Amino acid sequence: MVDSDGYGARQGQTPIERLIEDCRTLSPAGIERIAAGWDANHHHEAFHSAEKAALHTIEAQGKGSDWDVLRNQLLGLTERGTPLISWRLEHGAVGHKAEDALIAAALALSAGSGLPRHDAETLIAPMSEALPWPTTAVAASH
Repeated sequence: MVDSDGYGARQGQTPIERLIEDCRTLSPAGIERIAAGWDANHHHEAFHSAEKAALHTIEAQGKGSDWDVLRNQLLGLTERGTPLISWRLEHGAVGHKAEDALIAAALALSAGSGLPRHDAETLIAPMSEALPWPTTAVAASH
């Protein structure tokens, strides 16, 4: 399926796999856009509630350990060990905001259709400043 922007997931590619792939190819400008999305869309109370709901959903699905592995994999790309070059260039406040947005998007995608749509949209919103497809993925799963 090809997005309106002219790119799309490969056949059989999961949303999580696509998010990881896109994370690997983001430029510093993309990371800055995600951080700006964090500033514009991160409303602490709503975000905290959505995160709790997503974690509860993941635990109820018996995927808690899978979430831990994914979260650690993402942190490995953005800050631990030898992070990707674009993430190293944006280390600091901008990088941390973008990283939080990436983790939130992965959380929503991991929870899937079991997460109420408004919570999924809350978690996806900051990332959608650079990657529009997660919003479409959430809409399609609900």
